[in-house]
Amino acid sequence: MPKSRRRGGGNPRGASGAQHRNTQPFSDEDASIETMSHCSGFSDPASFTEDGPEVDEEATQEDFEYKLKGLIDLTLDKSAKTRQSALEGLKNALISKILYEFILERRMTLTDSIERCIKKGKSDEQCAAAGLACLLCVQLGSGIESEEVFKTLAPVLKKILGDGAASIQARQACATCLGVCCFIATDDITELYSTMECLENIFIKSYQKERNSNGISSSQNTVLHISALLAWTLLLTICPMNEVKKKLEMHLHKCPLLLSCDDVNMRIAAGETLALLFELARETDGDFFYEDMEPLTQKLRALATDGNKHRAKVDKRKQRSVFRDVLRAVEEHDFPTETVKFGPERMYIDCWVKKQTYDTFKEILGSGMQYHLQSNELLRNVFELGPPLMLDEASLKTMKIPRFERHLYNSAAFKARTKARSKCRDKRTDVGEVF
Repeated sequence: MPKSRRRGGGNPRGASGAQHRNTQPFSDEDASIETMSHCSGFSDPASFTEDGPEVDEEATQEDFEYKLKGLIDLTLDKSAKTRQSALEGLKNALISKILYEFILERRMTLTDSIERCIKKGKSDEQCAAAGLACLLCVQLGSGIESEEVFKTLAPVLKKILGDGAASIQARQACATCLGVCCFIATDDITELYSTMECLENIFIKSYQKERNSNGISSSQNTVLHISALLAWTLLLTICPMNEVKKKLEMHLHKCPLLLSCDDVNMRIAAGETLALLFELARETDGDFFYEDMEPLTQKLRALATDGNKHRAKVDKRKQRSVFRDVLRAVEEHDFPTETVKFGPERMYIDCWVKKQTYDTFKEILGSGMQYHLQSNELLRNVFELGPPLMLDEASLKTMKIPRFERHLYNSAAFKARTKARSKCRDKRTDVGEVF
């Protein structure tokens, strides 16, 4: 972006406005790419501590916001390609930086643009718009602002989700968006139940398909059912206990049907949902007893040790890893604690509810997850991390490991890992798989 087009701090308002009216800040081709390039420096908070010449942070921020304004304008462009590029550019910006104040002033404009793109756009544009809606609510947090966004978008999201003529990818994105935005925004219990019912109507079709051996299996529909199931499970974690009991009665005996699905991702989603249902059931009732425990554990054990030749090795490896944990959850009421490190902090994932929530936000935020765990008040409240730590530049520099030391550590770890694997290669106990 040439400097002459950037808004200058010393220029009179009138002169700056005239200059902006006479120039196009973006072309259709470079709008998204330029902003993504500019945003890449914000993807890692540690990048601010790199040694180098000092930059004018105020001017950089002003330039950054000016480009974002240009992208917001481009979401109304006539060209579908330009609109989609603008949506993707905005998504990258919201992933890589906290922009609460900026989007607070423009939330209605962004909401209107998202609604228009979902209503009138094609599949890719609808997916990008739904993803941006999730990030908008993540940035705004749980308050009246995000509730306004959700109330505006919920009707069109539900319409697309239930529209059999819409693309599977768009419906899938709308299912995820409904779950995430409702989880963040709504305080209305009626709206929560309505959204869950809408998602239920999608994934219960997989129950019917697995019951009917003559049913036609569609991998595309299965992908949609997985997204609806995971979004529904996320919302179940914030339901009152009396509603949780009702849902357990409805789904606890039906969910095991999905373990026989041909799609490995559906089997995994069903297994993790089952583990979460058992966890909630035991929290609501200390004397909880599941009648069909024996056949269920046999099925889970078979999936945890699956060695079928017709399945891909990667799928089998992923499935066995998940179902070992699911089996422990169902049989032993146990959960393998995971540790997530971000900056100087760490978070312990010690239950299935927390794991489901973390996985959902990680899917949305991608590479920006660690940054948002450090800085985003919504995520810190959800995971009970307390207020964001206020660290100055000197503190960040002292915590950062020099590149040479990182290299030595990685080399030593690689050698140790190679030796350990070499010793075990001839002592494998898993003989159920033929290589």
